[in-house]
Amino acid sequence: MKKKGMHCTFYTVSIYLFFCFIIGCATIKLNIQKGIKNINGKTINGRVYKFSHPGVLQSAEDIERIKQVVKQKKQPGYDSYKILIEQNTSSSDYELKGPYKILGRDGDYAYTKNGFEQDFIAAYHNALLWVITGKEAHAKKSVEIINEYSNKVIGIGGSNDNALTASTVFILANAAEIMRYSYSKWNKEDISKCEENFRNVYVKELNVFFDRAPYTNGNWGAACTKAMMSLGVFLNDTSIFNKAVDFYFSFGKDNGSIANYVINPTGQSQESGRDQPHVMFGLGCLAEACEIGYKQGLDMYAALDNRLMAGYEYLAQYNLGYTVPYIQWKDVTGKYSNWKEISNKGRGEFRAVFEIAYNAYVIRKKLNMPFVTEVLQKLRPEGVPFKADNLGYGTLLFYEK
Repeated sequence: MKKKGMHCTFYTVSIYLFFCFIIGCATIKLNIQKGIKNINGKTINGRVYKFSHPGVLQSAEDIERIKQVVKQKKQPGYDSYKILIEQNTSSSDYELKGPYKILGRDGDYAYTKNGFEQDFIAAYHNALLWVITGKEAHAKKSVEIINEYSNKVIGIGGSNDNALTASTVFILANAAEIMRYSYSKWNKEDISKCEENFRNVYVKELNVFFDRAPYTNGNWGAACTKAMMSLGVFLNDTSIFNKAVDFYFSFGKDNGSIANYVINPTGQSQESGRDQPHVMFGLGCLAEACEIGYKQGLDMYAALDNRLMAGYEYLAQYNLGYTVPYIQWKDVTGKYSNWKEISNKGRGEFRAVFEIAYNAYVIRKKLNMPFVTEVLQKLRPEGVPFKADNLGYGTLLFYEK
């Protein structure tokens, strides 16, 4: 039954009749556990109790596949690799911009933003090139950067961007996870220092975000989710990891949960009326969170009948120039609810965030994503990401065919 301004959906479970009556074109609240699969016996009800390593975004199997792509010059991944190695951040001679005592994106510490982001990216790129090429100079550079920041950073500052600053550690955590399980010369004392720093600086700041009332657009929550999950893996702390997973599935908690960011089955996002680059950032972060979950046996991609896939298809469809449906939406905070039409700001400016979703849904699940497929026909190979928002190079890192 459907009326203007409301949706009413009836569920029958055993002998009980449940219905959800929501004002203002609200999202149908499906069972959040739907699609969560118990893979390899490691998960129960969407929670992880034991980690696989390496296991943030590159597993041992992924690393071997990537090595073979490069060794065999296999396309289209090899073209993505060629873009990667051209970057200054991929050089084993990379010169650090920091480290800095306090990190920040705005306010008194805004001057650190570009520097620490580039340094984190360099740590990750050198970690990748170490396991791909076996050249120890890359290993030494990656470990150098991780150690320098572990020994220097004591906090995060700024006027209002502390959580988003903290979320950038996602890149450094990926580097640290790779190095911990591939480079025996990274000594235990330095690893322990890295753990201590991750926990006392970044986890601490991310907890502030997760524990407070929602106040931001959803890309913040999506970025914090992937960061917290990555830290949980590296720290071997399931409570940290599961806190972020629970946040991803939560209803009403924040604009960054899957139900509140991709607001309905059409795929419209909470920020679709704001601009297209923020939606690409937000969906890219959610996909990266799902991929971390996948590495640990969780099928977060399947939540709400593959809602993330719908979000990607809607995004791709509109940015390819097609028409999409749009409804004015009341977000969780009530602050971002005045967008009456979809925004054309940044329309058609595709970022390197599509390959990860295509691989998850089309290659693994054998589902159809016609609009994302069309985007990748234009975009592939994916290369440099936008700043430090996402990892980029998806054709190398995620394309499994």
